[in-house]
Amino acid sequence: MLDHEEKFLFKEEILTLSNSLGEPGALDNVEDLLTDVITSPRFDSEVFTLERSLQVMLGARPGTTLVGLLTVAPEVFDEVAEVRIPPEVHERLVAWRARFGLAIDNALNFLNNPDGIQGHNFATQIAHVEERRVLQGRLTLVRYNNEPQFFVADASVFLGLVADVMERLGPYLESDAVDALSITRLRDGVALIERKTTSHS
Repeated sequence: MLDHEEKFLFKEEILTLSNSLGEPGALDNVEDLLTDVITSPRFDSEVFTLERSLQVMLGARPGTTLVGLLTVAPEVFDEVAEVRIPPEVHERLVAWRARFGLAIDNALNFLNNPDGIQGHNFATQIAHVEERRVLQGRLTLVRYNNEPQFFVADASVFLGLVADVMERLGPYLESDAVDALSITRLRDGVALIERKTTSHS
C-alpha cells in the first residue's frame, strides 16, 4: 500500500493523466494504440516502445503514468477510485487494465528479464520423405505472452540439440541445480537411446 506522501503524489499523477485523457479524441486514440500493440505481429518491439508512444500522445508524465497503471499491483490500482476524475476516464482505465494489463506486464517483465519460456511440450511424428519413413520431433514452446511457437525437425536434430544443451550447461552446474528425478530421466534416456541404436549395429 502507499504511504501518505506516495498517495499524494499518486493522486497528482492521476489527475495529470486524467486531464490529458480529457482532451478531444484522446480516450479513443489511446485505446486504438493499445489495441494495435496487443494485436501486432511485432508485439515485442511494439511493447518496448509503448511508453514512448504514449508520451508522444499524452505528454511525458501522463504516458509513463498510464503504463504504470496498466501494470501496477491491484491494491495500488484500487487507489484510483479515490481520485476525483471523470467517470468515463475511470471506466476506460479499468477496462484497459482488464483487457491489456496482463499481456503488457508479462511482455515488459520478459524484456527486463528475458527468460521467455513459460512451458513446453514435445511430441513425435513420422514423416514420409522421398518414400522413406523419418522420425521427427515436434517441440512447442509457450512464450511469456502465452503465444506458442512450434518447431519440427528430424530426430537427429533434436538429439543433437539435447547433447549441445548438456555439454554447454554441464561445466557450470552446481550441486542443487538439477533434481534427482531429472537426473534419473536423463540417465534412462541415454540408456534407452544406446539400446535402440546399438541393437541395429
